[in-house]
Amino acid sequence: MGNSYAGQLRTTRFEEVLHNSIEASLRSNTIVPRPVFTQLYLETEQSLTQDGRTLNDDEDDDDCSESNSPPIPYQMKPPPDGCCTTDGFCQAGKDVRLSTLASEPLDVPPGFMLVGVKSPTLPENLLVCAVDRRFLPDDRDRNALLGFSGNCMGCGEKGFRYFTEFSNHINLKLSTQPKKQKHLKYHLYQNNQGVLVRGAPICWRGNDGRMRQIRSSLVEGQLTSEEQPPNPAVAHPSHTPSSYPGSHVEPQAADIPHMVINGSHAVPSISRPSLNQSGPGRPSATGPHANAAPPKKRHKGWSPESAASSVTESMVKSPPSSSALATPSVSSHITTGARPETAFLQSSTRGSSIPLSLPELSVTVPDRLLHTCKLQPVVFKGHGPLCQLTGNISDVLVSSLLQSCYLSSQALPRVYQHYGPSPVQPLSTEMQILLTVYYLVQLGPEQVPLIEDLEQILMRSWRESHLSEIRQFQQSQTAATQGRLYGIEVPSVLPGLPQHLSLPPNQQPPTPSQLPWLAQLAASSSGERVVVMGEEVKSLAQGLQQVFSRLMEGRLENTNYVVIIVTSPGQETQSCVVVTGKHQCRALSESMFSPSEGLKEISHQIYSGAAQELVHYCSSLGQDGNMDTLLDSFSVDNSEPSPSSSSQDLAEDRNVTTSQNQKETHSPKDTSSPKVTTSSPKDSCSEYRVEWREVRPIQLAVARKLLSHVCAIADSSTQNLDLGSFNRVNFLILVPPSEVTFQQTVFQLWNSGVLQDLGSTDQDCTSHQDAERYVVKMDQSARARVDKLIQEAQSNSYTLHILVHDHAHWDVCSSSCCSADSGVGLVDKLLNSQQVIEATNILILHVTSFPFALQTQRTRISPYNEIHWPSAFSNDVDLYHERTRHFGLSELLEMTRSGSSLPLMRYDSSFESMASTLEERFPKLHSSVIRTTVLIQHYCIALMAASGKISSCPSLHKHTSVETMEVVQSLLTPAQQCPSHHGHMILLRIPSLALAAWAHRRLSRVRKQLGLEGSFEIILGSPSQALTIGQTFTDQIKKWLKIQDSNWVPLTYLELEALPCILILSGADPLGESLPRSLKYCDHRVISCSYLQRTTLEQELGLAAYLVKAETRPPHNPGSGSEVVESDAEKLSSTDNEEEEGHDNGNSPPFSTQPPQACPDSRAADPLAAPSTNSQNGQKGNLDARQPPPKPQNHDQPQPSSQLFSNLQTTPHHQNQPQAQSDPQVKPQPQSQLLSQTSSQSHPQSASQQQLPTQAQTRSKSASSASSSPQASSPHPHCSWARGLSRPPSVLLPRAIYDIITASDSSGLPRCTSFLPHMSVAWASSFRPLLSKMMTCTEQSLYYRQWTVPRSNHMDSSNRSEGRSDNFHPRRLLLSGPPQVGKTGAYLHFLGILSRMLIRLMEVDIYDEDDINYSVPTEGGQHHAYNTPWPNTDIIKTMPFDYTIHDAKYDDISTIYCPGFKPQAEGNVARQEDVYLCRRTARIKLSKYAAYNTYHHCEQCHQYLGFNPRYQMYESTLHTFTFTHLLLGEDIQLYFIIPKTKEHYFSFSQPGGQLESMRLPLTSDWSPDCIKSPIFTPTTGRHEHGLFNLYHAMDGASHLHILVVKEYEMAVYKKYWPNHIMLVLPTVFNGAGIGAAHFLIKELSYHNLELERSRRLEGGSPSGDVWPFIVLSDDSCVMWNAVDLDKPSGPADHAVSLKQVLQHMEACTDLAHYGLCGIRKWSSCRLAGIKQWEPFSRGHLHDFLFLNVDRSQNVQYDQNRFTCHDVDFTLRLHSAGLLVCKFNNFSVMKKQIAIGGYRTFIIKTKMTDVSTSVGPSQYICAPDSKHLFLATPAQLLLEKYLQHTSQKLFPLSTKNYTHPVLTVDCYLNLGPEVTVCFVSSRPHSVNISTAGLLFSGLLLCFPDTFVTSVFLKKFTFLKGATLCVISADRSSLRQTVGRLELEEEWRFRLSDEFQTANAKEDRPLFFLTGKHI
Repeated sequence: MGNSYAGQLRTTRFEEVLHNSIEASLRSNTIVPRPVFTQLYLETEQSLTQDGRTLNDDEDDDDCSESNSPPIPYQMKPPPDGCCTTDGFCQAGKDVRLSTLASEPLDVPPGFMLVGVKSPTLPENLLVCAVDRRFLPDDRDRNALLGFSGNCMGCGEKGFRYFTEFSNHINLKLSTQPKKQKHLKYHLYQNNQGVLVRGAPICWRGNDGRMRQIRSSLVEGQLTSEEQPPNPAVAHPSHTPSSYPGSHVEPQAADIPHMVINGSHAVPSISRPSLNQSGPGRPSATGPHANAAPPKKRHKGWSPESAASSVTESMVKSPPSSSALATPSVSSHITTGARPETAFLQSSTRGSSIPLSLPELSVTVPDRLLHTCKLQPVVFKGHGPLCQLTGNISDVLVSSLLQSCYLSSQALPRVYQHYGPSPVQPLSTEMQILLTVYYLVQLGPEQVPLIEDLEQILMRSWRESHLSEIRQFQQSQTAATQGRLYGIEVPSVLPGLPQHLSLPPNQQPPTPSQLPWLAQLAASSSGERVVVMGEEVKSLAQGLQQVFSRLMEGRLENTNYVVIIVTSPGQETQSCVVVTGKHQCRALSESMFSPSEGLKEISHQIYSGAAQELVHYCSSLGQDGNMDTLLDSFSVDNSEPSPSSSSQDLAEDRNVTTSQNQKETHSPKDTSSPKVTTSSPKDSCSEYRVEWREVRPIQLAVARKLLSHVCAIADSSTQNLDLGSFNRVNFLILVPPSEVTFQQTVFQLWNSGVLQDLGSTDQDCTSHQDAERYVVKMDQSARARVDKLIQEAQSNSYTLHILVHDHAHWDVCSSSCCSADSGVGLVDKLLNSQQVIEATNILILHVTSFPFALQTQRTRISPYNEIHWPSAFSNDVDLYHERTRHFGLSELLEMTRSGSSLPLMRYDSSFESMASTLEERFPKLHSSVIRTTVLIQHYCIALMAASGKISSCPSLHKHTSVETMEVVQSLLTPAQQCPSHHGHMILLRIPSLALAAWAHRRLSRVRKQLGLEGSFEIILGSPSQALTIGQTFTDQIKKWLKIQDSNWVPLTYLELEALPCILILSGADPLGESLPRSLKYCDHRVISCSYLQRTTLEQELGLAAYLVKAETRPPHNPGSGSEVVESDAEKLSSTDNEEEEGHDNGNSPPFSTQPPQACPDSRAADPLAAPSTNSQNGQKGNLDARQPPPKPQNHDQPQPSSQLFSNLQTTPHHQNQPQAQSDPQVKPQPQSQLLSQTSSQSHPQSASQQQLPTQAQTRSKSASSASSSPQASSPHPHCSWARGLSRPPSVLLPRAIYDIITASDSSGLPRCTSFLPHMSVAWASSFRPLLSKMMTCTEQSLYYRQWTVPRSNHMDSSNRSEGRSDNFHPRRLLLSGPPQVGKTGAYLHFLGILSRMLIRLMEVDIYDEDDINYSVPTEGGQHHAYNTPWPNTDIIKTMPFDYTIHDAKYDDISTIYCPGFKPQAEGNVARQEDVYLCRRTARIKLSKYAAYNTYHHCEQCHQYLGFNPRYQMYESTLHTFTFTHLLLGEDIQLYFIIPKTKEHYFSFSQPGGQLESMRLPLTSDWSPDCIKSPIFTPTTGRHEHGLFNLYHAMDGASHLHILVVKEYEMAVYKKYWPNHIMLVLPTVFNGAGIGAAHFLIKELSYHNLELERSRRLEGGSPSGDVWPFIVLSDDSCVMWNAVDLDKPSGPADHAVSLKQVLQHMEACTDLAHYGLCGIRKWSSCRLAGIKQWEPFSRGHLHDFLFLNVDRSQNVQYDQNRFTCHDVDFTLRLHSAGLLVCKFNNFSVMKKQIAIGGYRTFIIKTKMTDVSTSVGPSQYICAPDSKHLFLATPAQLLLEKYLQHTSQKLFPLSTKNYTHPVLTVDCYLNLGPEVTVCFVSSRPHSVNISTAGLLFSGLLLCFPDTFVTSVFLKKFTFLKGATLCVISADRSSLRQTVGRLELEEEWRFRLSDEFQTANAKEDRPLFFLTGKHI
């Protein structure tokens, strides 16, 4: 019973797997259970097979066997003697047949389920047994444990542990081996009558025969591209209702009959959407998986996706224009915005296992039904097949959406359907119909039914009917599901459900016979609005015929809905609903259009002249005459030519195209009014001024958050992004095809400083062309731009390319579903292309305020890569010091519900009444045409009335609404009152381009006839057209902004700040255009009410979003007409979850006497602030977007990018709250952004040094805080614009949308939050919970990821790969935030800091220290010519050796005495141990020859990589190498770790045998691509940070590099550097210092040299020719430089490769004469002021050594040393007569690495492992005393003690350079205040002359036999000089004193003997001190 389902990741909860594993292990007979983690990371690999086969219930399916081999013949075990063997009876003789036990009371133990067993001998019956549910598939068809636990329901015997045993017991007489997957066939449960019946099949494989059969019929009706070609009738519905009205085609699944179970409809289990795998209602972070298959091995569960979910997915794949079943829970009017079927009814029964009854006789639709009734009835199919419609079918519409709702509400998740012995049942058909009637009854006369409401009612009724079962299940899941549970919740109240209607548990639902009169009883309370036809009709056809007859007779005039119910004995209940209300029929029929089809229909009606009669009708003013006549008469009286009438506008529409119309409206250089006068300076309004401001703190926080997510991707082990390989950033911002949005983004990019950060342009550039190269509109031109970026990415792998997809919710269409010229699908085609996905240097950032469409089960964005805008406030604490709060939909709703004053959001009842009347009068016209015509006529009449010029009709205001009159007055009056003619903007939102163009012409004509051309502008905002306004108004704006450029024109709406105008914004959706702060009204009265998705509603309302000052709170609107600005402090508290912003960061420009507070209005505050796609930096305002400030404004040079971005803002003096005009956002609860957000950005700008013109300095700024400026003034008393900037705009909505927005669901959220989030997605199940008010943004994302699936026209619908646990793109991020909150500014700043970070990654901190103890040489003369390539040996010998140490890292050690050196007067200063971490560094960019650590990855040097899944782990072997050394007195055993790829560098006794030696080249060998010298790098604690990657440093040359590591670090170094050779030090050196490492390297190298000479000699080569040099390199050497001496400016360093340095040194003539060579340490000041350059010198060498191990054979490193070992070695090497040479033409740069290294030793006590504050005085103690012993090597304690306390030990030596301490054969650091004189006791050694020198002390450290009393008597000491003798033990210490006869000249005391503070077992060191006599 093996399984093959291995290898994929599973998302089963750990607790569940652990529990199942433990439990199954206890049941198992095996000793070792399968590991838990194996289950956690396994997934099935086969998805559900869809072969369409039809199997009957009796077919035996043996697919569950582990192979396809023939069945193995099986012989059942013979039954025991005397047992019953009758079929259908158990061996105890009890009947177990279902037919017998159906009515018997059965005892089912808890946790068991009744199951029907299929017996081959009883095909007509089932055998009943009880099986432990854990061994059966769960509701998702997985997690069934292998094995069996069952009870016999006949005799009651329990505890059968094997199915074989149980099958014998119930007499299953089988010819094959018994398998539970084959014979446990059906669930059993009791129906309403208590009879045990057969239930759903047990889906061992996700589909059995019946499932495959039903699926085949489902598949045939779905528009799934993978399975079959689309059905043309479904895929291409008619575009107008008149094409095939009345006819309908549902996907075939819509007509699948339901199995009749217990008198109620139960859909086949295959169609039931499954709950998400994470448990009931819990969001999953990883999304769904692609497979479904049975568990076959013990403990292995099912794959995370069941067959049911597969079918759910296929059902939702169809586009909006197809199946209603494909959208089981769509948000809109009952048809959801998706056009239902408008082709002829085609009921299909293909593949159905239950025969469908043929439709009844067809029903004829009466002629002239629409003409007679003035409506087009809508027929909603309910239960049962609908009859055929014939005749005048164009007058009837048919939809199956209601039927889909019924089906989805019956598709119970199996987790509930089969829970417990009494299964939960879905709602019966009768209950669904009754609830539908109740819902229709409670609807208002003008309300349109919403499918969401009905769906929630059905769900609530079901939940309340099964509360106990649901709660029992949820409680059982609590232990395994920690955290918040998005489970099935019972909402408290749902609209439309009477509180008494829910059935209590165990109460029977209504029967078919009760249903008609119960429904009629429910409908009786509605009067005639709802009519139920029940008992009087015998079929749906008869009911429909009667409805049509009554409609023709006018008997349904007051009826909105007719519910037809057909109940017949022995037949299923059938139903349908006919909508007969005029308003409802119109709304529902229009919602059947897709948005694009609706706009086409509107255009058709406009251009065909169908609306001409309507315009004539609206022009009539009744007794007051005709509007056109009045205008004509006024024009004649004023001697002006009479323009054409309103009816002629439509005639023009029939003769011109849309583009021509737009051209007409965009030529407004015609508006020059003589009435526009130039006001004098005294009369001008001084409120209009300009400010600079920086990017806000919250934007900085978001930018850094984006950067941290990018770094997290790079740091993950997946290696999907290698930031270390990039040296620059390139980017491309994709914006929607809106010219205004494009210009916004270009301007903000240009002002942000990002281009300067990237080095793309000069700081003082004066054109937009540079910025335009980085922004592209998503039209057909975008392909070339993106293709170019892809080519650049492929050709330059060192550049990180960022694709910023702004306004990302706009185009989510799949490219396969869109035509090439449709304008949509481009995002999918470009961003989801294979080249972009596979390019490792392209990162995609989606930016949107409405991320819902990108958060589905198949999203490409990982939940961990989502960045949500943070909450600016927490418990009223301003976290970011923003000083502003976002005023969006939540605040609008709060004000609306508060009831105080006039709310900002309202509807116009007068307008609604007139529009409703005209809709009934003109039933064939689209409601948008009617409502737009009425609205424009209202505006025209209001203009006539407000102008006061139509004196002949004083009652004009009666023909318009009060709201419209207020809007027009606010447009005209302020501009007339303000001396500078500042005014307000009125936004008129008309989605249809045709209607918008007509409205523009109509309003322009009326304005001209009234002579108001100079009073206000009328602007047609079309996405495809640039902004164009009249020259008069352009000049006015230039005057306000003091712009001198004659060619300047405004390009964005933000630049229209304070311009009185009507902006007619057209286009199906807003495309991210930001509006100025002078916006006062958002008139949305004509937006469509048909497409009620969350994204659609929120982005429309987002046009009115605002930032208000947090201190004053947004004002309650005291009335539209009032100019009084109130700050109602008690109201308008924004919720914690609001992503409010705006800010006062205290960064004030120097020109202001008081720090300017962040400009209070985001609209004026940041005039051009954010030309971003989605929004500005939170600002709407105006200003010159494209030219830098004039010279008078900016006396300083533009600031560097470090001061970030600057923002131009216009703001009035008395108001300073920065506010961002934004797309709205509903304020969800803490940290959640329920109503999503669009990006808005700020202009980052350098604020500190910008100066404004004198005119701008005349005002202080804030009214909210007292101004200290003497020039502060109040706003002009007549400037309404200046007074109203702190007030959000008012919003006028259609009544239908207003009712939806202001209503709340059970969680307290606006109802629109529960709508379908986007048209391109669908709900995964009706059994989803509601969004919670307390959800965070992340939890909202997880909610949508669990409960929504993309439709087939969604670009993510194809995002599924077999064998993968998720389909997330690893380099894709999503930034979401409230509308206009500053997202564009945030991501632009992110691009800047990312670029700087990459540059920083390419830089390192190099030690940059001047030489210490430097003095001008006393011996003059140039020894070598400055350009000499190699040193001359003879000259080197004549050069003096420089004893003085110049390396700044040794500025705290003892100076070495040299006769010619004069020390600094103050001497060196002692410093702390960790001071080297604070040494001076310089940040240097890495050259191409740098050495790297483990974080560097590139394709060229991948062999140096450590753990990286893209590359194999290199195989290496461990070799032992042993040699003998006399100093150690024993054999030294070393270990070499040699990768297989490096074995050629070594010699073995045989391949794979004993290591013999490391191969060395001959001196005569030379290769341009080879380094002869082995490189040894001792290292500790730097496995990650050590610079061991020398590939680039060697410029690709072959070299031998060996890491020398300590034994305890061997494993970690091998892990990080698997391709490096490692020399492992012996265990005894684990605690040793750097001296031990260098000692072993040198001695090993010399021993190897001897071995190589022997090997060469055996091979016939001269032994002396073996190369004797090695390189000792520090692990922090990062770059190497050479001096360029030929530069005119003097010597300068330039980068060279290590290869060049080593090859140059190796090529040195007479190199063998040198004992040690090296190079100088780099310093930026080293070459400054050099008058003569000495290319070579003799002195101390550090860090990078070129050692001749042959000549230095007799001079060893001191293996005990921890500090100054190189100083000690160099002194002894020089004293031995060996040449030491420093190549000054080369230098090495050392990187500052604060981690690890040989200098980091912690001195701690033996009692604890933590660092203790042990002072240097405690490092020693008296022998045999009780002292705190330290766990530190004795040598280190001694060195540290001498360094810190030598001034006490050698008091005469302190600051006494002329009397140094004499040290013999050893240099020890005695601190910076003591000078030492080094001498060697060796014969023939080179020492300085000490004649006449008096020493202040003598230091003897381990003196050997060369040190004698005679030798010491050569030196003269001061009286009282100190002697210090150091030995390994007390005995040798006494012997040394005696041997050297020290007591003759030195006095000793017993108290002068000391030891290091080590325990005896740690071998302390001893020393004795004495005084010279």
